[in-house]
Amino acid sequence: MNLRSTTLALSAIGATVLTLTAATSAGAVTATDEDRAMVSVFHGVPGLTVDVYANGDELLPDFAPGSLTGPQPLEPGTYDIELFKAGADPDGEPALQKKVDVPAGANASLVAHLTEDGTPRLDAYVNDVSEVPDGKSRLTVRHVAAAPAVDVRADGKAVFKDLKNPAEATTEVNAGTVDADVVLAGTDTVAVGPAELPLREGTSNVVYAWGSAEDKNLALKVQTFEAPQSAPAGGGAGGTGSMAAAAGPNGSGPGESVAWPAWSAASAAVLAGAFTLGRRRAGTGDSD
Repeated sequence: MNLRSTTLALSAIGATVLTLTAATSAGAVTATDEDRAMVSVFHGVPGLTVDVYANGDELLPDFAPGSLTGPQPLEPGTYDIELFKAGADPDGEPALQKKVDVPAGANASLVAHLTEDGTPRLDAYVNDVSEVPDGKSRLTVRHVAAAPAVDVRADGKAVFKDLKNPAEATTEVNAGTVDADVVLAGTDTVAVGPAELPLREGTSNVVYAWGSAEDKNLALKVQTFEAPQSAPAGGGAGGTGSMAAAAGPNGSGPGESVAWPAWSAASAAVLAGAFTLGRRRAGTGDSD
């Protein structure tokens, strides 16, 4: 099976102006459907629940670990982002404050997670929602857990080997339901799973391995993007997204997902905050 893999470089974390595009917008603008981005957010930092504000408005209260939003359209523009510990006074000092430029046209996922050594980190990944050949399904695995390198197996056979945090790997497989698990690289020691993954024909499926090996809370979270289709009114490019079942440690129950509130142009800031898109070879720290 031919392996195609990409990962995205992390952004700097600090009170700097971060961009997702080379261009800087003066503020939110009215965009055509083609200009809008489609962005999902996954919260993969155990034990850290936050309230997220953009331009002074609370957008995601009590955004809990394990939460995964569906893809949402957002307008290009520049926004002020503030993150507070859940329940903290928003008139106080934020835990994180940034200005963010939102790009146009991409389908991306923004991920808060842990590095291999357990340090919180922010990364962005581009979702491949292009057409999949007949009879096939696209499978992408993203290693965003505080854990060493892993092998990812489907029906007992390694699909991806030596995957390191924060790398991702992608391939196309025969459509159907597979039993997936994650083992320590080069061993049969199961770290996460097993879990049944229904890989439907024509879909793109993203699996996050997240949590902490030391704290014994490693888990899987799955998002499925449907086949490419025309964007609905007010939507953006790329397929729709749905959350599939997520396996916890040793195959425990599904993880939590969260629905978006009603979104204005300002609300789009939550989706874009603190990430810079880039590419990196899976399993290495080398830039393309």
